[in-house]
Amino acid sequence: MTQQSPPPPITPPVPQPESDFYWEKCKEHEFWLRHCKSCDQTYFYPRDICPGCFSRDTEWIKTSGRGTVHTFCIVHRAPVPAFRDRVPYVPAVVEFAGGARMATNLVEVEADPSVIKCGMEVEVVFEDLDENISLPQFRPVP
Repeated sequence: MTQQSPPPPITPPVPQPESDFYWEKCKEHEFWLRHCKSCDQTYFYPRDICPGCFSRDTEWIKTSGRGTVHTFCIVHRAPVPAFRDRVPYVPAVVEFAGGARMATNLVEVEADPSVIKCGMEVEVVFEDLDENISLPQFRPVP
């Protein structure tokens, strides 16, 4: 019998100058988004220029980490070996107050994915990938 080797680790995101603050706050298990003071919209991914109105009058805002599921799917077959032990998993887009949407994973739903619905409320939880990166993911609000 051939023993299967463990899957390779998941490659963590690489912080960039515009997102360093975001990743630092994620390490502290805090969820922050960018907010445009000109058009009053929040947005993700972190960048200094608002993608809606192109203003540079932006700021960081601490959020509750709560949002709603905008869309999702259930993955039963891992696309790469690093995800082999994670199936089934649920990639989703979560929408936050102010308009920001973020691609992420839903967790704590693997046992019964039928509970997932568009519009359901979710809250942030963090997976510590290594000493530098804590990845925000979302679970149903109890």
